[in-house]
Amino acid sequence: MANKLTVALTRDQYEHLIELMHRGSCEFRPNDRIAAALVLEANLGLRIEDVLQLRMSDIVKDGDRYRLNLIEQKTQKKRTFTVPLPIYTYIERYCKDNSIDQDDVIFPITERNVQKYLAKVVDYAGYKNIGTHSFRKFFATQIYIDNNYNIVLVQQLLQHSS
Repeated sequence: MANKLTVALTRDQYEHLIELMHRGSCEFRPNDRIAAALVLEANLGLRIEDVLQLRMSDIVKDGDRYRLNLIEQKTQKKRTFTVPLPIYTYIERYCKDNSIDQDDVIFPITERNVQKYLAKVVDYAGYKNIGTHSFRKFFATQIYIDNNYNIVLVQQLLQHSS
C-alpha cells in the first residue's frame, strides 16, 4: 500500500528531481534508468511496480496511436490505454540508447532500488514526504487540472473503485 504521507510533486519538483537524477551529485551517481522509470510513472500514471515490468513489446501500434495493455500487479485489473506519442518516442529512444530488445524488461531493477535511490535524491534536494508514489500523484494532479477538475476522469484513469 502506498504511504499516505507522500505528497504529489509540483511540476518544478518533478523537473528538478529528474534533472538531478540525470546529473548526479557528490552524494549520488547519475542514474538515467531510474529517472526514465519515474518519468514513465509520472506520465502514464502507472504504479512503479508496473513500470518496472514493462517491455517494448507491451506497447502495440493501433492505427495511428500506441496502446499499452497490462494487468496491474496490485489489483490484478486489466488496464488498456493510449500511450502519448512523445512518451512512446521517449521509451523507444531510451531502449535504443541502452540496447534493450523488444521483449526485454526495460528497467531490470527492483522497486527497492528505485526507492533507495530516490530517497537520496529527495534528501539532497531538501524535499519532504516524496516517494515513488508521488510521481503517480503528480500524474493524477496534472490530469485533474488539465481536464477542468474532472475527478471522475482521474478515478477512471487510475482504476480507483471509489
